[in-house]
Amino acid sequence: MTEAKRGTTGAHLGMLLWALFVGLSFPAVGLMSEGLPPLLLTAIRFSIAALALLPLLLRQGNRWPSLPGLLLYALMGLSLAGFFGTMFWAAHRISALSMATLFVSVPLLAYCIGRGLGVEQPAGRLLAILALGALGALGLAVAESNGDLAQLKFGFGELAFFFGCIASALYPVLSKWGLHRGVLAPQAGLRTFWSLLTGAMLIGALGLVWEQPTALARMNLGDIALVIYLGVFSSGMTFFLQQRATAVLTPGAVTAYSYLVPFVSMVLLFIAQPQRIGWHWLPGSLMVVLAIVLLLRRGDSTQ
Repeated sequence: MTEAKRGTTGAHLGMLLWALFVGLSFPAVGLMSEGLPPLLLTAIRFSIAALALLPLLLRQGNRWPSLPGLLLYALMGLSLAGFFGTMFWAAHRISALSMATLFVSVPLLAYCIGRGLGVEQPAGRLLAILALGALGALGLAVAESNGDLAQLKFGFGELAFFFGCIASALYPVLSKWGLHRGVLAPQAGLRTFWSLLTGAMLIGALGLVWEQPTALARMNLGDIALVIYLGVFSSGMTFFLQQRATAVLTPGAVTAYSYLVPFVSMVLLFIAQPQRIGWHWLPGSLMVVLAIVLLLRRGDSTQ
């Protein structure tokens, strides 16, 4: 196996682990006390993640970004702030089915934006895989809502969340663009640290404007432990795995693994509530698994 092939295989396996960490983060978030400010909690999570990556930063000789690099990290942080800001704003205004339906557009958006910025090549097979995965993830979302399509609508809240999805798709595209031009650090740990740090600052600023910081005083020891866990694993580890994969995969291929997140959530749901198992989960599950298998079998470093 060539070095490039090993790197591509490792990136794909890392993104499988990424999907597992992200899928496990949702029940962990659900264990937290109600009424806590979500944006400020996200900023704290990102700060903890950046601190966890600090030893990687200190081991590097050229650890400080250039001015163009710092500006690009700020744009990457702005994309994170845009996604999380609109997600938390929309969560109380639109249905979960609408959010899930719009979120499946992220890999396709990443591919299209990547084509525009020259970091994606024309790839009909990848487009087909992304479409298959999107249909599967959409099928899982519909199954989760018990087929209640009346929850689907498109208003101002849905439009705002769609712009948040565009912001989410921008993160891996900007990472790849910066790597191609030598603006960002070649080390995945450094890229993860600086993007998390800028994201924490921007999301924290949004939280200070939109939320009440005094609400953080209601956190108990369990909440603090969960925030530390989410910061290290659900933020630090996942962003590191995503940055590592971005070095060898295209943004569309990296974001395609988000289709596995509802599949992981489905498995956890079946473990907790086995009575929810039914044939209506099967079509979406098969399409998601098939899409990921096809992605793994593409087998070239230009993905």
